[in-house]
Amino acid sequence: QVQLVESGGGLVQPGGSLRLSCAASGTIFSSFDMGWYRQAPGKERELVAGISRGGSTNYADSVKGRFTISRDNPKNTVALQMNSLKPEDTAVYYCNAVRSHFLGSKDEYWGQGTQVTVSS
Repeated sequence: QVQLVESGGGLVQPGGSLRLSCAASGTIFSSFDMGWYRQAPGKERELVAGISRGGSTNYADSVKGRFTISRDNPKNTVALQMNSLKPEDTAVYYCNAVRSHFLGSKDEYWGQGTQVTVSS
């Protein structure tokens, strides 16, 4: 029903920047809350940044001031600008889309992930 495709991952040096992008299929993108999650080997997947359908944002404490999430509804994309990258940011980053239903159920979709490696 919904496909999410991430791009922009790669290898970057500490202190560098990277911009991730998530492209969503369909024409109902604006009705979804969007988020970026990451998962490092041996660790649980964690929320990095989220942006609601109304445009409000939230960030993990570890990335506040360094990462910025944004969305472009006409283009069906959500981006994560990552600055001042640290080795501990190394992980697979996943795009997430969720749409809540009236009675509390949700539709949730995930991209396949893109690798971000921060290393000298």
